[in-house]
Amino acid sequence: MLDQIQQKLRKYEADVRWVAIPSIHLTLKFLGEVDPALIQNLSESLERASVSEESMVLRLHGLGCFPNLQRPRVIWCGLDGDTDGLAKLQQKVEAVCQQFGFAPEVRTFHPHLTLGRVNGKRNLQPLLDCIKIGSEQECTFEADRYNLYKSTLKPQGAVYSVLRTIALGCGDRRQ
Repeated sequence: MLDQIQQKLRKYEADVRWVAIPSIHLTLKFLGEVDPALIQNLSESLERASVSEESMVLRLHGLGCFPNLQRPRVIWCGLDGDTDGLAKLQQKVEAVCQQFGFAPEVRTFHPHLTLGRVNGKRNLQPLLDCIKIGSEQECTFEADRYNLYKSTLKPQGAVYSVLRTIALGCGDRRQ
């Protein structure tokens, strides 16, 4: 579904660097540089904190831009559904990360999937007009796990490697 939404937006040929579909993800907490020695203990702590969290049903819903449509830098697809459960999970992840010395996030958590990053103004207004109208395509899915990723920056964008998959509601159910 994300590929269909992105394909609809790409047709405007705006100056946007589109995120590769396999790299689109929801960020619960961005850690930045991490001492490799912390990864094992951090991931185990995240897993323990997630045992009591249940899977949640989410839905792709709406399009928008950060910081706003007047100064777009990021184009995103929104999420709704069990966003209360998602916010609770995000707060638990945040708390665990703070225990490991990571600075707390000061911005409010807005669940979204980044589709692209605006690089310039070429053909931007028709794209923004389309985003204002929104997307009639919606997709419901179950979120029953999350990943701890390592990102490696490359000229074409970040490449993500899964360090650990953490199942919700069951601490030993890894993929």
